[in-house]
Amino acid sequence: MDTAARHALIERLPKAELHLHIEGSLEPEMLFVLAARNGVNIPFKSADEVRAAYRFSNLQDFLDIYYQGMSVLLTGQDFYDLTIAYLERAHADNVRHVEIFVDPQGHTARGVPFATVIGGIARALDEGQARLGITHRLIMCFLRHLSEEEAEATLDDALPYLDRIDGVGLDSSELGHPPSKFARVFERARELGLHLTAHAGEEGPPAYVHEAIHELHVERIDHGNRALEDPALVHHLARDQMTLTVCPLSNLRLCVIGRMDDSPVRAMLEHGLKVTVNSDDPAYFGGYVNDNFRAVADALDLSTEEIVQLCENSFTGAFLSEAEKARHLAEVRAAAGAT
Repeated sequence: MDTAARHALIERLPKAELHLHIEGSLEPEMLFVLAARNGVNIPFKSADEVRAAYRFSNLQDFLDIYYQGMSVLLTGQDFYDLTIAYLERAHADNVRHVEIFVDPQGHTARGVPFATVIGGIARALDEGQARLGITHRLIMCFLRHLSEEEAEATLDDALPYLDRIDGVGLDSSELGHPPSKFARVFERARELGLHLTAHAGEEGPPAYVHEAIHELHVERIDHGNRALEDPALVHHLARDQMTLTVCPLSNLRLCVIGRMDDSPVRAMLEHGLKVTVNSDDPAYFGGYVNDNFRAVADALDLSTEEIVQLCENSFTGAFLSEAEKARHLAEVRAAAGAT
């Protein structure tokens, strides 16, 4: 398949995005708008200067500037503006369903009320569904560099809003903070009926993926690149068809891979793993979901069937009902057959 045909297919196919940090969709231009609106001083003079700072050698380099960017998010309107801008961009990529991560601890620690964060995002998600036809799930992440006790307090804060929160996740600095550190709070979240997912195996070892599965009892793994180093783990993931939310441009920009053709996507497909393609923090890593599809599909010379499989995986791996999944899969197959 030539490049033009491959790109046309990617644009045509419906897809879900399962790994998107809403704070990571804060484009430099919006950073300046919100900083001015809220009277927040930022150490940059232009959007180009901000983008020039987005050169990372590892995950921690990124997180340092990521948390700095959060400082401009103060009001419900800020969170609404951030979220609706992402949804409009996702709509342009033919995204039909999104499962968005939010980091409440990154905001409440700055004095922003929990209700302000959830309220602004929820209002935008409702508008996105009504106006753009994008369905959604909202996943509240715990920051793993903080304590489990702080995660428990965040879960307490979330209790009045569980009608808007669909799951919990685990993100931030991976190395030195294994999933097992949060086993009790994840068990409590599971008892509350929340979906469970966790970042594991991005920079951390395969053992972290094992822990996320066996100690946190997650339903899917975010990233999971290093799972490929453990054949028994690969067998387990393939047998159980556990979804992996891989983020190709993120992997490249954070030096998890050296080149795009080192992406694990092809190997995961060949091992029968349920891998998906996502954008992670698109404002920081240079691309939204179709940019990620194009980059990895071109680098790995993915076939029509492989690209279609990735889109199908995005829906079967989502926290949707079986009927909703079936409807989306039919739409993927219809679009795949269109010329």
